[in-house]
Amino acid sequence: MSAFACARHLVSGAAALASVLWPAAISRAAEPVDVELVLAVDVSLSMSPDELEIQRHGYAAALTHDDVLQAIGDGAHGKIAVTYVEWAGATWQQVVVPWTVIANRADAERLAAQLSAHPPASARRTSISGALEFASDLFAESGFQGVKRVIDISGDGPNNQGAPVDITRDAVIKQGITVNGLPLMTKGGGFSSAYDVNNLDRYYSDCVIGGPGSFMIPVNDWTQFPEAIRRKLVLELAGPASPQRAAEEAAHPPLVLAQDIPVTDCLVGEKMWRDRSWMYNSR
Repeated sequence: MSAFACARHLVSGAAALASVLWPAAISRAAEPVDVELVLAVDVSLSMSPDELEIQRHGYAAALTHDDVLQAIGDGAHGKIAVTYVEWAGATWQQVVVPWTVIANRADAERLAAQLSAHPPASARRTSISGALEFASDLFAESGFQGVKRVIDISGDGPNNQGAPVDITRDAVIKQGITVNGLPLMTKGGGFSSAYDVNNLDRYYSDCVIGGPGSFMIPVNDWTQFPEAIRRKLVLELAGPASPQRAAEEAAHPPLVLAQDIPVTDCLVGEKMWRDRSWMYNSR
């Protein structure tokens, strides 16, 4: 074999070996955590500026709460990875806090400070499906390897733009991602409630949440919001055999779990938008 052929053979062999080892190197580089958590928060125009601030402050307070920090510390790795996303229409999603590790109070307080650094924005329409698609893509670039991957989505109305929400939800959970919900049944906001639906909690149960152990906690009044967020995070982060989780479940009414047989029309938001297309393009 000539020197040139030998060199070419060695280069080809090295390239083939690299193609085998490179994915393994990427996998080894991923930092292990107990949970990769996307906090996906509705900022559509149906939310007033005060309500947007309540949401930000509620998440900041919950992430620094002793109960949440204990749930994180009790995990096998003692840390989680979190990113905070605000969303509205099908093409409007904004990462407010990029992927961040929380392993102790100092980590949580730094994340809370980021949430308070700039006022929340707001935008038209409500696309839960767009938020789910965007959130699911974030896991590929997280740089972490979670025992669980969870999208925690909150909102005050049904999907009215983008792909059907139940179809998108099903595609997301097929990736091994759990979707939990926080329906905001507050009937507030700065615009008309013409796009509100009765029983938004049932809509979330049937059309939005899904995956192993998925659940949702409805919020009926903004005064309930901070406690609902705290409780929800504890239940998401504490293991199923955790005494802390058992205590939370014993102290509150049962969680509303995903239904095996949906009874809600998952296109109700789209139909309401179509039938009221003459109204202001707010939600």
